Amino acid sequence: MPLVDLLAVAALVSLLVVAYRHPRRRVEATVSVAATGVVLATGLVSLAHARENVTELAPVVGFLVAILVVSQVCDRAGLFAAAGALLRGGGAVRLLTVAFLLAAAVTAVLSLDATVVLLTPVVVAAAVASGVPGRPAAYACLRMANSASLLLPVSNLTNLLALPSLSLTFAGFAATMAPVLVVVLVVEYVGLRLLFRADLTVPARPEPVPATPLPLVPTGVVVVMLAGFAVTSPLGVDPFWVAAAAALVLVVWGRLQGIMGLGEAVAAAHPEFALLVLALGVVVAAIADGFLGEAVADLVPTTTSYAALLAIAVLATVLANALTNLSATLLLVPLVAPLGDVAVLTALIGLNVGSGLTLSGSLANLLWRRTLRGAGGQGTDARTTSLAEFHRVSVLLTPVSLVAAVTALHLVA
Repeated sequence: MPLVDLLAVAALVSLLVVAYRHPRRRVEATVSVAATGVVLATGLVSLAHARENVTELAPVVGFLVAILVVSQVCDRAGLFAAAGALLRGGGAVRLLTVAFLLAAAVTAVLSLDATVVLLTPVVVAAAVASGVPGRPAAYACLRMANSASLLLPVSNLTNLLALPSLSLTFAGFAATMAPVLVVVLVVEYVGLRLLFRADLTVPARPEPVPATPLPLVPTGVVVVMLAGFAVTSPLGVDPFWVAAAAALVLVVWGRLQGIMGLGEAVAAAHPEFALLVLALGVVVAAIADGFLGEAVADLVPTTTSYAALLAIAVLATVLANALTNLSATLLLVPLVAPLGDVAVLTALIGLNVGSGLTLSGSLANLLWRRTLRGAGGQGTDARTTSLAEFHRVSVLLTPVSLVAAVTALHLVA
C-alpha cells in the first residue's frame, strides 16, 4: 500500500476515534481540520474535488444541525417527558410495546439521535416509576434507532446522503420502504419479546407520577415540519430548508418562553460534529479514489437479483461495522447507484439495520451506551451496557432483520 494511502487511512481512523470518544468540542474540530489537511496534502483528493464534496454534503449537514436544534427545544419544552407519561401505568410488556412504537416514531420523524439521547432516558425513568426492569425498553430504543430509520429520507444521515442517488421523492421513498419497515418491526418486536421474556414477567409496581402536559407549539411545529418534507420534496426543495425553518421558529419560541437562549441553541447544533461529517466526506473521497474504492467496487454485484441484493446488504453491513455507517455510505452508495434505486435502498438496509450488529457500526450505538452510563444505569442492570449483552442481542436480531428487510424490498420492488 502506498504511503499516501496509509496517510489517508490514518486520517480516517483519527476521525473515527474522535467520533467514538467524543472529546471536547475544540479537539473534535481541530482533528477534523487536520485530517482534511492531510488528505489534501497527499494529493489523493484535489482541492476542487474536496470543495465539490463539501458542497454536496452541505445541505445534509445543515439538516443535521437544524434537526438537532429542533430535538433539543422539544426536549426542553417537555415533549419527551410527556411521551414518557404514556409508558407508565402498565406492566413490563406494555412498557416495551409503547417504548418500541415511540422509539420507531421518534427515529422516523426526528432522527435516531433524538431516540438514543433524548427518549432513552425517559423510557428508563418510566421503567423505574413502574417498578419493572428497564432492559427490554432500553434495547427497544437502541434497535429502533437503527432499524426504524428506514422509513423516511430524514430519519438518518445515511438516507440523506443517499437521496441524491435516488429518483424517488420524499413520499416515494416512504411508500417503498414502509412495507420493508413493517416486516422489520415485526421481526424486531418478536425478537425482543423472546430475548427478554424473563424480564417481561415482572409485575408492575407503579409509583404515582404527576401528568405532564403535551407542549402544543413544539408538537405542532414538528407535525408541520413533517408535512413540509412531503409537500416540498416533489418541488425539489431540500429538506434542510424545512428543518431550518422549524428550528428557527422553535428557537424564537424557546427564547420567548425562557427555556433556551441563543448560545444554548448554537451548542445544541453541535457545529463541531457537522465539521466532522464534512471532513469524513473529504477523507472518504480520497480513500474511495484509491485502493479501498477499487477493492469495494470489485465486490459490488452487477445485477439486482435477490442473491445480488443480499450480497449488497451484506457488503454494506460489513463496511458499516468496519468504518461506521456514515463513512460506508459515502464509499458504497456511489458504487451501487448505477444499478438503480433498488440497489441503493438495499445498501441503506445494510447501512441502517446492519449497523446495529456491532458497537462501532453506528454512532447511535455509542451514544445509546454513553447515555445509559451517564444516567447511572438507573432502571437497568450492569448487563444492559456490557458489550457481551449488546452483542448477544445484536447478533441474534440483526441478521434476521437484515434478510427479512431485503426479502421484503425484493418483493415490493
